[in-house]
Amino acid sequence: MPDIDVTDWTLVVEGLVERPLRLDMDAVLALGTERLPAFHECFGSPFAPDVPTRAVAQVEWAGVPLAVLLDRAVPLAEARHVWFEGADTGSFQGQDGLTYVKDLPLSVARGDVFLAHRMNGEPLRAEHGFPLRAVVPRMFGTNSVKWLTRIVLADRRADGVFTTQFYNRVLPGDSAPSPVREVDVSSKLFVPGEGDELPAGVAELSGRAWSTTEIVGVDVSVDGGAWEAAEVEAPGSGPTWQRFSLMRELAPGPHRIRCRARDLAGRVQPLDGARNSVHEVGVEVGLNRRTG
Repeated sequence: MPDIDVTDWTLVVEGLVERPLRLDMDAVLALGTERLPAFHECFGSPFAPDVPTRAVAQVEWAGVPLAVLLDRAVPLAEARHVWFEGADTGSFQGQDGLTYVKDLPLSVARGDVFLAHRMNGEPLRAEHGFPLRAVVPRMFGTNSVKWLTRIVLADRRADGVFTTQFYNRVLPGDSAPSPVREVDVSSKLFVPGEGDELPAGVAELSGRAWSTTEIVGVDVSVDGGAWEAAEVEAPGSGPTWQRFSLMRELAPGPHRIRCRARDLAGRVQPLDGARNSVHEVGVEVGLNRRTG
C-alpha cells in the first residue's frame, strides 16, 4: 500500500490523446462532484477463480465520471483501450518491480468508469485508494484500480501480468479464458448469519442480490426443501444491490438455509461448483422463551 502525500500527487492522462493532462487534487475537485451508489464485489484470489468469496458491500462513492477527463483530453481515432495504473508497486509470484495495471475497452470506460475521491461521505482512506481511485460499476473490484496515478489511451490491451496472466477465467460455455470483468449473478443471506441462534416461530430470512442487470427473483430453501419465492425490492437509482426477504416458520432444531437469485438476462445461480454458487447458512432454533 503506497504512502501518498496528496500535495505531491498528480493524475496523468496521456497516450493516444490530443491534449495530455496532468491534474493535481485541486484540479480534480474543480471538475465537480457527483455521487454514485453501487455494490462493490471482490473477485478474490486469481488462483481460485471458482471459489466463492461473497466479499461484497454497498458503497456511495463521490467523484467525477472518467468521461469528463476524456472529453478534455480528446482521444484520437485509433484509441481503443484505456489503461489504469496505480501507485502500488512490488513483487508478485516471483516477478519484481511490478505496478498494478488494468485495462478496459474505451467504449466501456467512457460510459462506466467513475473516479472517486470520497467513500460513504468521507475522504478515501489509504486502504481504499487515497487520494483517487477508479470505480467500475457491475465489474469485480480487481478492475477498480486504487491509488490511481496514470491513465493511458492505447490501440491495444495492456500487457501487464494482471491483464494477461492473472485475473482471467473460462466462463460457462466458453473454451478460451476471458478477462475477469463483469460480476456473476449472486445473492447472500445477511439475516440470519452463520451459527445464529433463533427462537422458534416465524423468522425473517433476508439478504442482498446483485448482478450486471436487474435481479428479477430470489428463492429461498430451508433444509433442502422446495424453493420459496422471496420478496425482492426494486432496483435503486444506480448499480445497487437489491434486498430480498422471506418470512418463514422455523421449528426447533438445526436448519440449513439457502438463497438463489436470477437476473433479467435469465442467469440463475448454480447450486454448487462455481464462485457464485448458492449461499448457505446454518442456524440453531431453540424453544420460544415466551411460550416455554
